[in-house]
Amino acid sequence: MTFFAIQFLNGLSYATTLFLMAAGLTLIFGVTRIVNFAHGGFFMLGALFSAHWLVNWYPAWGENAWLYAAAMFLGAACAALAGAAAEFVLLRRLYGVPELYQLVATFGLSLALHDAMRWGFGPDEVFAPRFPGLKGAIEVGGEFFPQYQALTIALGPLVWLGLHLLLTRSVFGTRVRAATQDRGMLDALGINPAPLMLGTVALGCALAGLGGALQLPREPANLQMDVNVVVETFVVVVTGGLGSISGAFFAALLIGLVHAFGISLMPQATLVLVFVTMALVLALRPQGLLGKALDAGPKEVAHKFHRLPSTRSGFLLVSAGVIVLASLAWWAGDYWQSLASDALIMVMLGVSLQSMMALGGLVSFGHAAFFALGSYGAALAHTVWGWSLPGALAVGCATAFGVAAALGGVLVRSAGVYLAMLSLALAQVVWAAASQWVTLTGGDNGLIGLQMVSGDTRPLFFALLVGLALLSIAVLGRLSRSTLGAALQAVRDSPQRAAASGLPVQWIKYRVYVESATLAGLAGGLFAAHQGAVFPSVAAVSTSVDALLVILLGGVHQLWGTIAGATILVWAAAELGRGFDYWRGALGLLVMVIMVAAPSGLLGLRWASQVRTGAGPAHGVRP
Repeated sequence: MTFFAIQFLNGLSYATTLFLMAAGLTLIFGVTRIVNFAHGGFFMLGALFSAHWLVNWYPAWGENAWLYAAAMFLGAACAALAGAAAEFVLLRRLYGVPELYQLVATFGLSLALHDAMRWGFGPDEVFAPRFPGLKGAIEVGGEFFPQYQALTIALGPLVWLGLHLLLTRSVFGTRVRAATQDRGMLDALGINPAPLMLGTVALGCALAGLGGALQLPREPANLQMDVNVVVETFVVVVTGGLGSISGAFFAALLIGLVHAFGISLMPQATLVLVFVTMALVLALRPQGLLGKALDAGPKEVAHKFHRLPSTRSGFLLVSAGVIVLASLAWWAGDYWQSLASDALIMVMLGVSLQSMMALGGLVSFGHAAFFALGSYGAALAHTVWGWSLPGALAVGCATAFGVAAALGGVLVRSAGVYLAMLSLALAQVVWAAASQWVTLTGGDNGLIGLQMVSGDTRPLFFALLVGLALLSIAVLGRLSRSTLGAALQAVRDSPQRAAASGLPVQWIKYRVYVESATLAGLAGGLFAAHQGAVFPSVAAVSTSVDALLVILLGGVHQLWGTIAGATILVWAAAELGRGFDYWRGALGLLVMVIMVAAPSGLLGLRWASQVRTGAGPAHGVRP
C-alpha cells in the first residue's frame, strides 16, 4: 500500500511540471491558434538560465531559499522575454496560416533555440544544488518522499487557480477571451489585439520556463530537456482538449500518474502506456476530455492541386530532367550517389504523406511509423528468411499495410491536430518497440550487415529508385485527376456536404490512409536496402518531421514539390553538417524563412496569398 502511495505522490509531482508546460501551450494556442512545437525550448531555457545563475554566475544564491526561488523566476522571465521576441519576429507572421505550417515553422524555431543555447551555455550538463530548507523527506508508511516534491504538488492547483482568476476576473483576461472570439471586433472597439497576443505568448513561455526551473533540484539542466518534455506536453494538451486549461490540468494528472506507475511497474513500456492512454481517451472522445467538437473552428480555403506542367509531354520533359540530374549524381561519385539515393527515398516518403494531406486533408505527425515498419519488415525478411530485395520489399509493404489497415479506421475518425498527435503516438509506440524488443530488432544496436544490394547490383538499384520516385509522382498526379481524387478533395473541403451527397467519407479517408502507409512502407524497405542497416531512429520524431519538411519546402499542393523539398533538405543536412557544429540551427532558420516567405512552398510562391485563411474564431481559450 505504501508503494502505491509513494508512486501516487510521484505522479502528482510530475503532473505539476506537465501542467505548467501544457497550460502555457494551451494559452498560446487558444489566443494565437499556433501549435508551438518550440515550447520545449523555452522549458529548457528556463532550466539552463536558472542553473547557470545558481552554479556559475551567483553560487551564493543557491544557499538561500528566497534567492534560489528568485533565480527560478529569473529563468521564467528569461523564457518570457525569448517568447516575446519569437512572437514579434516569427509568430505574428504565422497568424491565419494553417496549423501544419505553424507546427513546422515552430519546429524550425526549436532547432534554432537548441543551437543558440548550445552556443550560449555550452554542451555540458549543469547540476544545481538542492533547494535550501527542503533537502529532507516526509515519511509515508515507512517510505520517504522528498519535501521539495511535496511543495511542487501544491503548485499545480495554485497555478490553475491563478490562471482561472486571471482569465475570468481581470481586464487582461476578458480581453484575451474576446480576442480569441473576434479580433476584428476587438480592434473596431479601439483595443489593439497585438499587445494581448504578445503578452499571452510571453506568459505561456514564462510558465514553460518556470516548469524547467522547477526541475533543477531533481535533475540536471541539459540540452535534451526540450525533446524529452515537449512530446508528453502535446499528449497532455491533446488529451485534455485544445484550448481548455481545466482539461490540461486533469490530463496532466492522468498522464503524470500513468508515467509514475509505468516507470515503477513497466519501465520498458512507460512511453507506450502514455500514448495508449491518450489514444484511448481520443478514441472515446475525439476532442479530448474538455475540448470543443472538432468542427468548432473555421475551415481552410479550398486549395487547388497544381500539376504543372499539366500536359503529358510536359510531365515527360520534367521527368527527363530528373533522370539527367540523377545520372549526373551517379557519375559524380559515391558521395553524390548516396545523397541522390537518400533524396529519391525521401521523395517517395514525401509523396506518401502528400497524398493524405494535399488531397485528403489528413495531417500526420507520425508517418515515420510506417516508414519504420517497412524498414524492419524488409530487414527481418532478409536476415531471418534470407529473402532477396523483391521479397523483402514485399514484406515491408505488407507490414505497413497490415498495421494501417488494422488501426486506420480508428485514426481517421480524428482530424487536424488530434489526428497528428494520434499518428505521433503510433510512431512513438513503434519506436519504443524497436528500441526495447532486442531479441527481434536488436534494440539500439539495430539490424546491420544487410546485403540486399551488392556492388554489382547497385546501378540497377539506383535506377529502380529513380523509376519508383517518378512513378509515385505520376500516380499522385493521376489520383488528383481521378474520381477518387475529387471525392478526397470534397471530403477535405466540406466533409458534411460530402456526407450529405452520399459519399462514404470514412471509407475514402481510410482508403487513402492505408495506401499512403503502404507507399511509406515501400520507402522504408528501400531505405533499409540502401543503408544496409536499420536502427530505431527510423521511427523517431525527426523522421516524421523530415517527411513534413519535404512536402512543405516544395509545396503541399505542388505535384513536383517533393522533388524540390527532398533535394533541398538532403543537400542542406549533408552540406551544413560538414564542419559546422550549428547546422541544425541554420536549418531551423531556413525552415522559418521559407514558412514565412512562402507558406505554400518554393514551387507555390505565386499562390502564397491563397494559403492564409483570415482571423476567424478557432478553439479559443477557456478556464
